[in-house]
Amino acid sequence: MKISVLGVASTKFGELWGKSLQDLMAEAQLAALKDASLQPSEVQAIFVGNMLAEKFEGQAHLGAMASQNLNLNVPSLRIECACASGGAAIAAGVRAILSGMHEVVMVIGAEKMTDVPTPMITSALMGAALYQTEHFAGATFPSLFALVTRLYMQKYGLTQEQLASVSIKNHFNATLNPLAQFSKKITLDDVLQSPIVADPLRLIDCSPVSDGSCAMIISSYDYAKKIENTGINIIATGMGTDALDLASRDEWTSFKATKIAAEQAYRMAGIEPKDIDIAEVHDAFSLSEIIALEDLEFFAPGTAGVASILGKTALTGYIPINSSGGLKAKGHPVGASGLSQAVEIVNQLRGVCGARQAKSPKIGLTHSMGGVGTTSVVHIFEKE
Repeated sequence: MKISVLGVASTKFGELWGKSLQDLMAEAQLAALKDASLQPSEVQAIFVGNMLAEKFEGQAHLGAMASQNLNLNVPSLRIECACASGGAAIAAGVRAILSGMHEVVMVIGAEKMTDVPTPMITSALMGAALYQTEHFAGATFPSLFALVTRLYMQKYGLTQEQLASVSIKNHFNATLNPLAQFSKKITLDDVLQSPIVADPLRLIDCSPVSDGSCAMIISSYDYAKKIENTGINIIATGMGTDALDLASRDEWTSFKATKIAAEQAYRMAGIEPKDIDIAEVHDAFSLSEIIALEDLEFFAPGTAGVASILGKTALTGYIPINSSGGLKAKGHPVGASGLSQAVEIVNQLRGVCGARQAKSPKIGLTHSMGGVGTTSVVHIFEKE
């Protein structure tokens, strides 16, 4: 498989009270078109990743909004897979091109979260879990991930310092990303002295509430050659799904959906985990990154926490992870997060990330996840 990436763009992430969801989408769409040197009329279909627009903005039908922004009448629809919505939208766009129905597709991820009260956000996000047995019982996503974190600590001996090293690294990377929500370095004391949200997770173990949008334009490889815009390609995509509620899982310290998605992607690309030079992985909570690193087979089970505190996932480490700052520090507008990972990997492969640029990456991976490991999407990108 070889799907060409023609252009990418991202808005700044953060508390963007002066911009509407439509403003953010249009900003990302127009910037991606400019990056691709394309006109809107060349886009043949649009896929929008979003989770919460009905609840927070009173706005459904985002596909129509995206096409209206460009004055188009093309097929345009929304994809929802909780926090994996952006990654799933990319997968839908790839499949649309592989089917032969379209040659040029725009994929968007967008979310506007900061205009509503925190209790409303907490409740809405639990729509990614099972209402009857988790939400109704009073669980929140921090509490569910706290259960997973405590079990992982008991099983593998993960320390609070190892856990904190994930956030420390990602906040450092975010200081080098002008589009990130946070631009301040943090220390171990900052993490360990931050308030407990759900023991053992502290405030700085948890991703923020964010606004933002990203867009990417992809095409068939033949089309990219025709317009002389080759260079970065999506060479694999994988997707897996597990039980919606934790109680129905056989394993809590590893996520089956990620393993399935990764195995599909590695097989499709014809590569092994050791061939990946850089990755953006789901880190809505600090343990999310640790589990992802093991499920993606970058590190053996129970060892990613040690690898993190030893600097093996830093920009100059064995495999740079979340060079953008990750969901933890770049920000987590949930529908946009999967697209923002792709934007970062494409720009890393292009070599245009400035102070956070990794050393000559050729193959990059994105991993987005919805729920507590319920839905996972993995994409692999390659520089020609």
